[in-house]
Amino acid sequence: MPAMLSPLTPASWPERHHDDLLAIPKEEREALQLAALKLRFARFREAIPALTTLVEKQGVDKIERIEDVMPICFDHRVLKNYPLTILEKRDFKKLTAWLNKLTIHDLTKVDLSGLTTVDSWIDRLESYGMVIGTSSGTTGKLSFVARSMDDMPGWRLSWMQASTAGTGVNPHTTKLPSFVPGYRSGHQMAIKNGIQFANEMCGGEEHRHSLYDIHMSADLMVLSGKMQAAEEKGELDKIGIDPVLVEQRRAMIEMGKNRSRDVQVWFEKMIHDFRGQKVRIGGLFADLYRAAQAGMDKGIKPDFAPGTIVVGGGGMKGFKDAPDNWRQIIEEFFSVERLCSSYGFSENMGNAQQCSQGYYHFFPYTIVMLMGPNGEALPREAVQKGRLAVYDLLAESVWGGVVSGDEVTVHFDDDCACGWKGPRVEDNIRRYSEMEGGDDKITCSGSAKAYDEFMDYVMGQ
Repeated sequence: MPAMLSPLTPASWPERHHDDLLAIPKEEREALQLAALKLRFARFREAIPALTTLVEKQGVDKIERIEDVMPICFDHRVLKNYPLTILEKRDFKKLTAWLNKLTIHDLTKVDLSGLTTVDSWIDRLESYGMVIGTSSGTTGKLSFVARSMDDMPGWRLSWMQASTAGTGVNPHTTKLPSFVPGYRSGHQMAIKNGIQFANEMCGGEEHRHSLYDIHMSADLMVLSGKMQAAEEKGELDKIGIDPVLVEQRRAMIEMGKNRSRDVQVWFEKMIHDFRGQKVRIGGLFADLYRAAQAGMDKGIKPDFAPGTIVVGGGGMKGFKDAPDNWRQIIEEFFSVERLCSSYGFSENMGNAQQCSQGYYHFFPYTIVMLMGPNGEALPREAVQKGRLAVYDLLAESVWGGVVSGDEVTVHFDDDCACGWKGPRVEDNIRRYSEMEGGDDKITCSGSAKAYDEFMDYVMGQ
């Protein structure tokens, strides 16, 4: 085993310097991961009801190879496979019973009295010790990602390690005023990360600056589709929605119409107020490009101190006619040597950082696998293309095996010119739901019938 790394405590691995973790040769790394995976399987197989059921249905008795965990990785959609009527009726007893199948903690002990909103339900669970993040709800249904305070030490360390590896700025020693063109608070996972790691990132909430100083309501996200359909029929006043939510929706629609202008005004104020300072700027690359181009058109030139970092993601998704040199435009406008980017998803705590060669490297506490078109585990060698599956060894309160909705190309050999070892993902990631045909159905390895029965079990009350 690599020196000082124990398969018993993967959450401590991020204490090591990122270069040390990304220098572990493939054979040693996979032996360490397999040892840790065996321990996790033994620990969780009877402790998490959903996993117990899936293990029985798939007939997985032991883990001998990393690929053996593939049939018992959860479909990412399991985190939103509750009946939608539960949310619409605010039946928090049933919603909690559904979530209780996905964690080692006994959520039947949570006091659910007096709850009237999804936000209040999440707040109550968090006062109990759970950490609940939601998806953006773009599919019309929220995913609920459950963790607990048990997960926070490893999660926090991995965030700081990834930030250091990706930006070159160590948040242990350097705090930067941080700017993100989004909402101030909310339970959506990207917002929650900003809140949870505010002290590490920028030295406290007062140094975290958002475009909109308001809360993103989980209830509004839940009901947005229903409200849109009712409005189109002229029946919004007939479906019994809280008038406060109706007004919040109206205000958010107006903000959406003016968002491009608001982002530009916000960035211009930031440029003026923080001139000469070192800052951290984050957001979607499309927003950053719009701000940069608008600033150049107006003859504005930021004068931030050397060491300013720009962290983005999302490419030019949703942006028509973006120039091929959009990265260069952002870099020149903000006077940074390069844009920093990472790849991850809510179900996995360890984000992959983009290297100098443009690949996303996962740290050893994320075990990388690929699923083929028929649910088979693809070879973990050379270059392979398929559906990404991971096992998150940082997960202390939930099962870390997840099959994502992303098609990726992975290089499994330790031959990246950047010098980092470990599996790396090409920068051509696609969502199955957004590809031609839009089919995100997972044909699971093992018995498809058994997996369908498992999904029914989790959904059942």
